[in-house]
Amino acid sequence: MLISHNNFKHNLKQNKLTKTLKIASTLFFIIAFISIIQIIQKERKLDINYPLVSELPQLAMSGGDPYIRALMLTISASESNHKNSYFLLYGGDHVHNLEQHPNQCIPIKTRVNQGKCSTAAGRYQFLNFTWQEKASKYHPAPQKSNHGISYSFEPEYQDAVVYKWLKDHHQWNIDILTLLKQDRVEEVLKELSGVWTSLGGGIEDNSMTPYLPQLYRYFLAQELKNQKR
Repeated sequence: MLISHNNFKHNLKQNKLTKTLKIASTLFFIIAFISIIQIIQKERKLDINYPLVSELPQLAMSGGDPYIRALMLTISASESNHKNSYFLLYGGDHVHNLEQHPNQCIPIKTRVNQGKCSTAAGRYQFLNFTWQEKASKYHPAPQKSNHGISYSFEPEYQDAVVYKWLKDHHQWNIDILTLLKQDRVEEVLKELSGVWTSLGGGIEDNSMTPYLPQLYRYFLAQELKNQKR
């Protein structure tokens, strides 16, 4: 009887272990299935909205950290999503002379700040005041003349100024590059929304705003791929 009782206990334990393993296996497959569905949904969202950035030009500057380059592409996807973004004025018009910031104050017609005007221009929609301030710190080729110092607004210089600005951790409340390398792009966009108000948490979200973290990761993958070539 003792042997039979022990066999019974052993079989009971085996049955419990088998049931536990079946439950664990089922939960694993459910979690894996949900994860796959979420990934597919994210990819679909990106595919649906990718045509919105299909005409976005490559950066005029060459080289640089791929994480910062991807962030620059993301900013411009939201702020100036156009094939001629370097020449873009606030409101949609374009300029042809980029010897310096256009400094054209275009009336604001949207609800936010309606009645005021904006000098935003270029790929990163620099206000004239902001451009002059940041160019004085980061522009690689300032031009001196009898009239003072001027800063070319040509595409490569727009990129160069933004690139150095984003990399200068003394200018921000966060270390942008470190957070990007930790895949914490949402925190970075939140910090930058005080400057570029369409990046989420700002006052001028647009149709691209919800997709910016996805777009950043897409651009980063492209930049890392290009870097290996």
